[in-house]
Amino acid sequence: MAHIIVTGNEKGGSGKSTTAMHIATALARMGYKVGALDLDLRQRSFGRYIENRIAFCQRESLALPTPDYRDLPEVDPASLDPGENINDHRLSVAMAGLDAECDFILIDCPGSHTRLSQVAHSLADTLITPLNDSFIDFDLLARIDSATNKVLGPSIYAEMVWQARQLRAQAGLKPIDWIVLRNRLGAQQMHNKRKVGEALEQLSKRIGFRVAPGFSERVIFRELFPRGLTLLDLKDIGIEQLNMSNVAARQELRDLLNALKLPGVTVSV
Repeated sequence: MAHIIVTGNEKGGSGKSTTAMHIATALARMGYKVGALDLDLRQRSFGRYIENRIAFCQRESLALPTPDYRDLPEVDPASLDPGENINDHRLSVAMAGLDAECDFILIDCPGSHTRLSQVAHSLADTLITPLNDSFIDFDLLARIDSATNKVLGPSIYAEMVWQARQLRAQAGLKPIDWIVLRNRLGAQQMHNKRKVGEALEQLSKRIGFRVAPGFSERVIFRELFPRGLTLLDLKDIGIEQLNMSNVAARQELRDLLNALKLPGVTVSV
């Protein structure tokens, strides 16, 4: 069976699609068969990222390792069982097709609470939650005392993950390995960075996730999306001399892949 990786966060702008694309293409570069689904049926940032990559490769006559992206199939409502949710069925069909062919399936969830996102979280072997390094985003995980910075209790998204864990336990599946990524770590605001870090460490022990470093805020990520490229593709398009920012960004990606501890994966990119 394929190992299922889900990128999820109920807040937009946290870097889910960028994270999903870099992990998926890195695994493809290491020789794994990688499937990809985008459950944000409106914006489709992850899906468009991969489509941009395919178009760029065709235009430039390149053969870059690329995830096998699939849209959720259309389903005739008349074919559903009584009471069956149509989007549940669409996701089930898509997953069955990829599971038979892939080593890993990368699912990118929308930045909002949806039925599809709930189901995807219950499917996750590895759940990655990118989080901008601020207390605004931290509020998605937990309520915090503004005077003492003490965690008061889990918030809406953490509760959804807990429900997904309960469903997996009832089904006899292995527990979700939940990783929270500290994205957009800035060089400044060291006091705020330390406070957010302390709060995350406190919360991680309470609700059961691992904390890992994500990506810093870099212009390169905005430049790569229109061509569907990742940090690992730069030399393939003729950029031999990487600047210091690009070298640092590639190392951040390697650190992230190592932190995920995916089964059977020895990072070689």
